[in-house]
Amino acid sequence: MKVVIVGGVAAGAATAARLRRLNEKAEIIILEKTGYVSYANCGLPYYIGNVIKDENELTLQTPSSFKKRFNIDVRVKSEVTAIDRNKKTVTVMNLSDGTTYEENYDKLVLAPGATANWLNLEKIDKNKTFSVKTVEDTKEVDAYLRSHNINNAVVFGGGFIGIEIAENLRKKARNVYIAVRGNQILPNFDYDMVLQIEARLSNLGVNVLKNLTNEDYEKLAEKANLVIMAVGVTPQTELAQKAGLAISELGTIEVNDKMQTSDEDIYAAGDAVGITNTVLNSKAKISLAGPAAKQGRVIADNICGLYSIYDGANPTAIVKVFDITAATTGISEKEAKKRGINADKVIFSSASHATYYPGANSMFTKVIFEKGSGKILGAQIIGQDGVDKRIDVLATAIYAGLNVSDLKKLDLAYAPPYSSAKDPVNMAGFIIDNVVGGRLKQFFAEDVNELEKRSDVLLLDVRTPMEYKFGHFKNAVNIPVDSLRERLNELEKYKDKPIYINCHSGLRSYIALRILQQEGFDCYNLAGGYAFYSFFEKEAEYDMRARRECGLLI
Repeated sequence: MKVVIVGGVAAGAATAARLRRLNEKAEIIILEKTGYVSYANCGLPYYIGNVIKDENELTLQTPSSFKKRFNIDVRVKSEVTAIDRNKKTVTVMNLSDGTTYEENYDKLVLAPGATANWLNLEKIDKNKTFSVKTVEDTKEVDAYLRSHNINNAVVFGGGFIGIEIAENLRKKARNVYIAVRGNQILPNFDYDMVLQIEARLSNLGVNVLKNLTNEDYEKLAEKANLVIMAVGVTPQTELAQKAGLAISELGTIEVNDKMQTSDEDIYAAGDAVGITNTVLNSKAKISLAGPAAKQGRVIADNICGLYSIYDGANPTAIVKVFDITAATTGISEKEAKKRGINADKVIFSSASHATYYPGANSMFTKVIFEKGSGKILGAQIIGQDGVDKRIDVLATAIYAGLNVSDLKKLDLAYAPPYSSAKDPVNMAGFIIDNVVGGRLKQFFAEDVNELEKRSDVLLLDVRTPMEYKFGHFKNAVNIPVDSLRERLNELEKYKDKPIYINCHSGLRSYIALRILQQEGFDCYNLAGGYAFYSFFEKEAEYDMRARRECGLLI
């Protein structure tokens, strides 16, 4: 059996390695257009910032190491320009010398990946404009940085790659800008969660410019000494289209659950294919290394006669933003609304580990769930420590089909340096249980502006007088939670008004809410507390220091 694989990196390389482990006798050829067959494309921004100092560290396998370990014939700088499905051959151009030849196959695997998008700007100077998609791209950026004094660096695009590049450029350029068309960076996240990331970027010298027009982009490009295009990717489907393979409405190569294309002898994987978003049960573009590698494994299994299917992916991702971490799984609240899902949410602050153990930091967690069914739709977490393990637990819960009520039942590892007896994932379950059970009514940071204008409500701040002094809602009454029971008489005149309660994190205000509810008051608790609301204020300072229940710093 002879298998030809078009493209390396995640999907192609994973397919080849699995094939060899399953079949020692198969002839396996990888044809890779670039000069690198298997490299850490997710690590490219960190080479620009000298976090990864040796370019060889980016190379996971070389043609010689693939040959030595797996007996796989890897040909780099080899572009496949055509497929003849009747003859079962591919036409290959050697990019080093321009010669072409044909290679026959029994099974063909397409893993061409995606092409970096470029904005069509009139005033763009291509000599100072780059993308960061391949090792070659990254080396070009590095060489440019070494030979130029950069005053203004602009990153067009605020996705994961754009954020990582901006962070690493901060070490090399005097001024760094992230420029986006919409009203937020990181579009996979909700606006309310992204604000704290934008605040942190601003605090550390990265300017986030939003709601930009083409004219704005032109001006930025003209002013900049360096421009990085990080405005997404387009699946490479030209080869498949020319061969007459089915292309989906998404503009991706159509595949079945065995990763077969419309030709049963041709498979496809990676960024060029559309797969099922398992939360929505609909086709989507999910450009992540993990799913690509899994797809390659499924292809190898099926080529070798094993039964293996690919169900799809729950989009789960994480990004480092200087000293904080942002992670997401499932779908966002805005995506749920867009699709007409009757969704609810909880937002809360918790400590990364036991607050009495040194080094605890706050993290904000948002969980989106379907009303009625309790299906977990998605989650987002922003913090410094422990974000990754909580998002992975929630991603696993989504995969397993757990209900929100199951989160409070999970037994998770606990020791003071790592967590609290009530892990943040458990806390999500407890809070949702109170919401669903009617014991907790919430209001959110985006509601505050309107509430401050109303005379038919009471805003009650239950923090300490010192906390209240340094910032509070307009017209808010301050009664510390520990004084609330003996001062209930002060609130009797508000029994016919809804009371909107806040504290720093949401815990003391919940205690106050339960006291007042049982005295006959109609109360709402501010999700995430004043700390979360503060990111809605202009020029908010990023402060993730953990605090005690009284509001004092740990």
